Amino acid sequence: MQKSAGKALASIFWDQDGILLIDYLPKGQNINAEYYSSLLVQLKDILKEKRLGEVTKWVLFLHDNAPAHWVLSTQKKLAYLGFQYLDHPPYSPDMAPSDYHLFLELKKKQLKSRHFSSDAEVIAAAKTWLDGQHSEFLLSGLQKLEQLAKNCIGLRREYAE
Repeated sequence: MQKSAGKALASIFWDQDGILLIDYLPKGQNINAEYYSSLLVQLKDILKEKRLGEVTKWVLFLHDNAPAHWVLSTQKKLAYLGFQYLDHPPYSPDMAPSDYHLFLELKKKQLKSRHFSSDAEVIAAAKTWLDGQHSEFLLSGLQKLEQLAKNCIGLRREYAE
């Protein structure tokens, strides 16, 4: 039995066209509102660059219910950057595309049953897989969200799989 590397916490921002930003939290740090807000600023800059300056007046933004995402300072930063956020149902990881689609597939297809000797190896393996994902894969995750949302609405916000 051999010990594998520890966990690496990644914040991944993506849309139907591709991965926009990946940030790996440095060891010993927590994601707080200040840290998360700095990622949002980076994301805005990346959107301007990748979309050739054609960032619309607002970006429709979905993130989960992590505390750093919902504090007042983060909400103000989102508004300042022109990001309009969607409410995320409480306790619903099944409604978070990164959880049910992106990370699930990454774990199943790239990380499962592998042992890594360092965090850098884990990050490199994840990056290799993420860089290889085409827009069709990412779009399918957002299309699944649409169906999950319709199911949730149909059940009057009761839990649905």
